[in-house]
Amino acid sequence: MLESLDRSRTDVVLIVDDVPDNLSLLHDALDEAGYTVLVATHGEAALQRAVQAVPDIILLDAIMPGMDGFEVARRLKAQAETSHIPIVFMTGLSETEHVVAAFQAGGVDYVVKPIRPLEVMARIEAHMQSARQASQARNALDAFGHASLTVRVSDGRVLWQTPLARKLLLSWFETPESVAPQELADWLREVVATATPSAPVVPAPQWVVNQAGRRLTFALHEPTGDDEWLLVMRETSDQAAMDALTQVFKLTAREGEVLYWVVRGKTNRDIGDILGSSPATVKKQLEHIFAKLGVETRTAAAGLAMSRVAQLKAR
Repeated sequence: MLESLDRSRTDVVLIVDDVPDNLSLLHDALDEAGYTVLVATHGEAALQRAVQAVPDIILLDAIMPGMDGFEVARRLKAQAETSHIPIVFMTGLSETEHVVAAFQAGGVDYVVKPIRPLEVMARIEAHMQSARQASQARNALDAFGHASLTVRVSDGRVLWQTPLARKLLLSWFETPESVAPQELADWLREVVATATPSAPVVPAPQWVVNQAGRRLTFALHEPTGDDEWLLVMRETSDQAAMDALTQVFKLTAREGEVLYWVVRGKTNRDIGDILGSSPATVKKQLEHIFAKLGVETRTAAAGLAMSRVAQLKAR
């Protein structure tokens, strides 16, 4: 098992190549640039490491003995937990068919061997910038109980999902992680079939499930491909939102509760009454929250969280 990776200070890069000299060259350059670097020398090891560590980006050799890079990429993109990871192919093959194959397998870019570390790092940073923005948007939804996932309409396969989406699906439905619940898949196909350029799905249709006093809502958001749609989920529950805040902003459980009620506009006295503590205790907890969020006031703390949600809605 891999040791827990500290992602607060560094991005994680997985290099997959069967040539030791290539691994050494890239490892040293990326390590010196401040990245956490993981390596794999064949396809099976790459798949295992990617699932265990979920790196921020993968540098993948296209041609390797056994399972080649194209197959590795296809398998990574077929798994919900790794499908979002950007893949940059490394290849000595620059013919059109090989470049096309790299993109068809799920790559976002490619670099031609012999490897030039400065070029590779420039490509990495460009793609990770986009990946960070997408991750922040998904996390913003998660923070307020709005989980998100992409479903392929034709077969109901879940192509990717945020951590909160995975948690909600597992707690509400007895289906594999990579497959949408049958009722949801049927509803999605029916709604998408009625959408046309002249009659788009606006306002967003919703599918609702009720269970033991909880309410789970799926809202159709936007197409992400020819046969793919983004769905936004929300569980109506104060506790779900508190748990998500705790996870996203790395707070204690009590700090997550306090921040949730701050966002809801409650005063320190109100929060103390709700949580059974004194206003002075709430004030102290807020000081810890401010430090973790890098802000100085309750308004800034609430604004930071709310701005992320606003940014996502504007996308």
